[in-house]
Amino acid sequence: MSLSNTIWTVKDAVKATSGRCGGAWSATGVSIDTRSLQKGDLFVALVGENSDGHDYVAQAIEKGAVAALVTRPIDGVSSEKLLIVEDTLKAMEDLGKASRARVGAKVIAVTGSVGKTGTKEMLSSALGPQGQLHASIKSYNNHWGVPLTLAGMHAGTDYGVFEVGMNHANEISPLSKMVQPDVAIITTIASVHIENFENGIDGIIDAKAEIFDGVKENGAVILNRDIDSFDSLSAKAKDKGLKVYSFGEHKDADARMISCLEAANGTRTKAKILNQEIDYSLQIAGRHIACNALAVLLAVELVGGDIQKAAKSMASQEPIAGRGKRELLEIYESDNPITLIDESYNASPLAMNAAFKVLALIDPGRGGRRIAVLGDMLELGEQSGKMHADLALPLKAANVDLVYTCGKHMKKLYERLPANQRGEHKDTSKELAQIVPDVLIPGDVVMVKGSLGSKMGLVVEALRSLPRQLKNKTTNVNGES
Repeated sequence: MSLSNTIWTVKDAVKATSGRCGGAWSATGVSIDTRSLQKGDLFVALVGENSDGHDYVAQAIEKGAVAALVTRPIDGVSSEKLLIVEDTLKAMEDLGKASRARVGAKVIAVTGSVGKTGTKEMLSSALGPQGQLHASIKSYNNHWGVPLTLAGMHAGTDYGVFEVGMNHANEISPLSKMVQPDVAIITTIASVHIENFENGIDGIIDAKAEIFDGVKENGAVILNRDIDSFDSLSAKAKDKGLKVYSFGEHKDADARMISCLEAANGTRTKAKILNQEIDYSLQIAGRHIACNALAVLLAVELVGGDIQKAAKSMASQEPIAGRGKRELLEIYESDNPITLIDESYNASPLAMNAAFKVLALIDPGRGGRRIAVLGDMLELGEQSGKMHADLALPLKAANVDLVYTCGKHMKKLYERLPANQRGEHKDTSKELAQIVPDVLIPGDVVMVKGSLGSKMGLVVEALRSLPRQLKNKTTNVNGES
């Protein structure tokens, strides 16, 4: 095994975790899931509510893990391949802290009510060509995702990009202290998870401001200048002795949008980043995405990167699954496909409105319609019914022809819609997945969106399989004739 690829030697891992192991191995990665485990990984046997990673240690070793982080001996697995600790989650956190302490990387942390993952992905695209990059994958932004990402960071990393999330107060602070960012970005503040905060939006502001707790001394924070909570967040950051920078369309923003041309296939933006004017194009549609790109370019500048190169790199980035990815589904007419927009990973009133604006930019094909398939927005508290019902107006403004809904909260929206805009309402996404494919026709543009807990991915998968099902049906019919 090449030492240059090594992340953890047994000696370093034992020292970081205060564990014990008599073996001799070197790990090139860290994994908590045998399904995605790579040969050379150190497998961490986390204990969850519904599963125990210790049950999968033997399988992990068979798949190529060099060792496993465990709390007890495992039948059939050599003790030389077991790093034994008292608590595997704490030990993974210790690995993460040790990893952060040994790197000289410039580290950026991203949080916010919406836009975290997209901004993190843009940062990764922007900085990837400018040095050795280590970044969170998917939405690994919680109490295990952040330490897992840190633990897998190579000592030679030049840039680290981390997403940090929360559902409740006092969740971001310990994660930020692990990450110790040089620069922290808060994309925006909105009423996401608001039912978990007794003092409403003020509680969310306080919770997001916890990211300041871990920012390095003389570090910087980048805040959205266009939101009402800017002054409050700015004051909290300055109280910590941090430098405050801003982004947005506000005339006083440090990264200011001068103009933005929106189109169905992306945006073209002119901006001023501190004293430097720049033009950039994105393949991801939406003014909100172009605005978050301002924060990305400003962060690149603050960590010593080249913003011109960053802008060029971001131009090739495409939307990701669950967050705006588009697919063309050919049914019946190959020159007039259905456009599927997968927004199934998350939802909030702010994100819904932004998604509808993107849907409005996309013209249906010949004879097609704009269709929205929507699942519940969760954790919105007492105002949930009103927030769902209030989506009726932006749906109308986006010229959406039909709306299909599921869930007890989305029923409020369905009841508010005019009769000609109603598709159907069902209790669950599984039921929607059974009916929506049958109503689509060539040329339709269909957007699927809802909170992760609404399981709108079931609808996406049903639509994605439609061309294959039709092909099999045609093959069967032809075979019988």
